[in-house]
Amino acid sequence: MEPDGELNPDTDDLPLRANTNHILVRHYVLDLIVCFDKKIISGSIVLFLEPCSAEMAKAKADIGPETGVGARQEPHEEGTKFGSDTQGSDLFQSSNVEDFTLVLDCCDLEVSKVEEVDTDSVSAALGFPLTAASEDISVDSQAGFIQHLFSMPSSRWKEKHRLFSLCSRSPGVQKGNSLHFHTDHWSLQVKKMGVTTSQGFPRIIRIYYMTRTLGGSVRWTKDQDNRECVYTAGSPINNRALFPCQEPPVAMSTWQARVRAPSDCVVLMSGEEEAVPAEDGDTHFLTWNYYVTMPMPASTFTLAVGHWCLVPTEAPSALENEVEGGVGCSCLKAEFVSELAKSPGEVARGAPRQIGSRDQATSSDSAFCHSSLGHKELSLTDYSGMEDDGISCSHGDYPCRFTERSAWSQRVVPHRVFSPACLLQKAQMGILKLLPRCLAAAHAVLGVHPFPRLDVLIVPAGFSSLGMASPHIIFLSQSVLCKECPGSGLNRLTLSGSRICHEIAHSWFGLVIGARDWTEEWISEGFATFLEDIIWAQAQQLSSRQTAEQFDLKALLRWRRLSDELQNSNEELQILRPNMERTGQVSDTGSSTIKHALNPDKTFMQVHYLKGYFLLRFLASEVGDQHLIDFFRLFVKKYHGQLVLSQDFLQMFLITFPHMERKGLTLSAIYADWLDRPGIPEWLHERSAVWSQARLVEEVKAESLPLSASERSAARAHTALCICCVLYCAAYQISHNASMLFLIALPIFSHPRIHLPFKKDQMCSLSLKRQNGFSDFI
Repeated sequence: MEPDGELNPDTDDLPLRANTNHILVRHYVLDLIVCFDKKIISGSIVLFLEPCSAEMAKAKADIGPETGVGARQEPHEEGTKFGSDTQGSDLFQSSNVEDFTLVLDCCDLEVSKVEEVDTDSVSAALGFPLTAASEDISVDSQAGFIQHLFSMPSSRWKEKHRLFSLCSRSPGVQKGNSLHFHTDHWSLQVKKMGVTTSQGFPRIIRIYYMTRTLGGSVRWTKDQDNRECVYTAGSPINNRALFPCQEPPVAMSTWQARVRAPSDCVVLMSGEEEAVPAEDGDTHFLTWNYYVTMPMPASTFTLAVGHWCLVPTEAPSALENEVEGGVGCSCLKAEFVSELAKSPGEVARGAPRQIGSRDQATSSDSAFCHSSLGHKELSLTDYSGMEDDGISCSHGDYPCRFTERSAWSQRVVPHRVFSPACLLQKAQMGILKLLPRCLAAAHAVLGVHPFPRLDVLIVPAGFSSLGMASPHIIFLSQSVLCKECPGSGLNRLTLSGSRICHEIAHSWFGLVIGARDWTEEWISEGFATFLEDIIWAQAQQLSSRQTAEQFDLKALLRWRRLSDELQNSNEELQILRPNMERTGQVSDTGSSTIKHALNPDKTFMQVHYLKGYFLLRFLASEVGDQHLIDFFRLFVKKYHGQLVLSQDFLQMFLITFPHMERKGLTLSAIYADWLDRPGIPEWLHERSAVWSQARLVEEVKAESLPLSASERSAARAHTALCICCVLYCAAYQISHNASMLFLIALPIFSHPRIHLPFKKDQMCSLSLKRQNGFSDFI
């Protein structure tokens, strides 16, 4: 096994230590308990492992120079911990250097024990021979049984998950060599003495551990009702401080989780069914069970536990008419007494719908679908020719919704919204009523919803962005909730609507199709930013002219934001493909590093969102908006369930539109102009001049009046106050996102002593334009 390269503790790169070219985790089973008193999550995780043969490893990755972090680490770092399930800490150090080492990404976890799992009782029930007392359980018999589990067809996924669950509850091995482990700052390493290859390593191991209170993967805080909660907050270190895992995106796996939490809490998680909590014996805890059948990177696992309420579906008729018909604006006066009287656990247990089968999962008549709000005018997508276009699933075998004909016409998947009690009204008005419209619009644009259901959670104040999408669940900041102001129809819901559309778009770009190299964030964020405009315009049912004008206005605002950002940031952080020709390459073990992932300046930057968005705008200008959307759908059909690089998308684009190369648009030209170079491409400079003369911009300029001297003085004073607020929030890490800082500064445009220079009948619409960044232009 090759030694590590030098690991600089001061670097801003994030190491991915897992040796995924040697062995892969195919399935996780988590059994966790949430303790708010101690602010820890403790329990165990069972890993089902499959070794990679030399041929598989060679085919799986492009082997680059040994610049990433390898599989072994000298065990003398600060924080290093050694252990064994039976013996002292020096056993790991004294083991043979030729012994195979399983390396997992791990940080801020207290690992107490690692053991091999004995599955004899489960395998024997299926007719597999028992392991003889003198045999090594990690070879032959157990390997054959586990391989049988992995090879079970997707049509038997329920049986497969049942067997995974039974195996995870099996006892630890009592015979043979024990497992030894040690932890350092970034990894957990496990050995079995005398085992020198991944093929001889145990196929099932169990790890007992607990999180640390200040671990970076989860955030312990209080919600807007001042009640305790914990959730995965989208940390740069992903989930390695929540459970030991293989973090490289190529290590796609399925998982099951059983989470025990106080009975007055709700547990929300990535999972294909709505969990129904069960009593946990005589304790004051409830048990929640979730699972996924689509293999995904461990970084997409999401957990939230808190005292949240299910946003009720009932609404005053005036509001329903407003959202459906787009006229009027009335304040909500609905009483939520009956809902607030219930505990969160009771609300979830009282949910009227449970997905009993995959056929039922496609029903759009669920109580949580609100299909009555999905306008009949929204076009249904026709997939009748889907099987004849020469494109079929290219991913591994799992229950794929793209192959289910019943899913093709399901415009709105079952969905729920959760929030603190104090925000129920706003969440109902600004989120719940928009969801069906946005989901139907996304279906009209991109086709089959990749996931069978969706939960939305309004997370506590201080969340580091406006939203975060994960499989089956979206986190939204309270900042996107609409304010009570006079307006008409959907106009006042623009901020929440566009953000919902952005996060929904991630279901296709970011989740069901992910980046193989995490430095290529634009594959996720650039696409979602581009698609949010298209989906939101579809949801609003805008005319072609209105759509074009809205697109140009948003493009101008984003251009201003990107231009300012690039003038005030380090050039090396402006590159969308920082590894350039080495993108996607890893060490011979499968380990690598994510460039600049821990750089605090990068947290504030939106270059991957905005520059990626403009690259797609450029491609649309070359082939036409509708042709590009049609191409997106072809790309999704071909690559869903897989990881991609920029070159996969761009090469398929150039093959689909061969006349582009005749116009001089080549892969190398796109790399040079957009992905491998800092700064702003020439096309964007030229196009921004056109956007600056758009009709809506000229209209606002004509309606504006100059400020008086006293008004300018008041504006400067209030600006200084807002800047102080921004600096305070940045210093105390209240917000880590540039867009959040922008929202904090919004009061400057509503100061009581400053008269906005616009006509009175334009006040509400300008308020909405400010919320969406129009103040950047003003």
